[in-house]
Amino acid sequence: MMKMPEEEIQELLANQNDYLEAGIHIATKMRSPGMKRFVYKVRDDGLYLLDLKTIDTRVRLAASMIAAYNPKDVVVTASRIYAIVAAEKFAELIGARFMKGRVTPGVFTNPNRGDFMEPKLIVISDSRNEKQAVNEASKVNMPIVALSDTDNSTKFIDLVIPSNNRGRKSLAFIYFLLAREVLKSRGTIKGNEEFTHRMEEFEAKVEAKQIRQETA
Repeated sequence: MMKMPEEEIQELLANQNDYLEAGIHIATKMRSPGMKRFVYKVRDDGLYLLDLKTIDTRVRLAASMIAAYNPKDVVVTASRIYAIVAAEKFAELIGARFMKGRVTPGVFTNPNRGDFMEPKLIVISDSRNEKQAVNEASKVNMPIVALSDTDNSTKFIDLVIPSNNRGRKSLAFIYFLLAREVLKSRGTIKGNEEFTHRMEEFEAKVEAKQIRQETA
């Protein structure tokens, strides 16, 4: 188990055990060059572990960045089953636009499209699955915040939030934290106690068949 000095534990946005139980730090057995600096260690079974303190710091940075934009100018994308529920709840609470599934080519770059939009910031749930969204945003120099696992590319990403972006509880927990911290940064709420939503609201409830499809 990852240990941190007591003074650092006190600074975390959430209890260290909550982070660990959500599995937010448990990554994959593959690592892209851009994600090397976020790795804490490699487990005996070959799985990379992400640094909790860095995850916590990046959530803070992302929340401050997102809060600086008009909610109507922020778009959140998600394509995996577990991410969709968490990201949509997050978008709802901060007033952002949510895009489910694959982003259509030209949606940010072709003014002649009926669904054309010009957001000023995009939050990506998985830069590998949502590669088209990353490409579209990069073409118009739109800042990109992305949840990134160790096997994700960091190309074009302006702010990486290293995280397990496949796990049901991990995604629910990180979007729960992001929603709370964005609202605090905006001054909508003053403290954690005013955030009355529960992590379970961000957690996908799926059938076994869907789980098999998600992990295939």
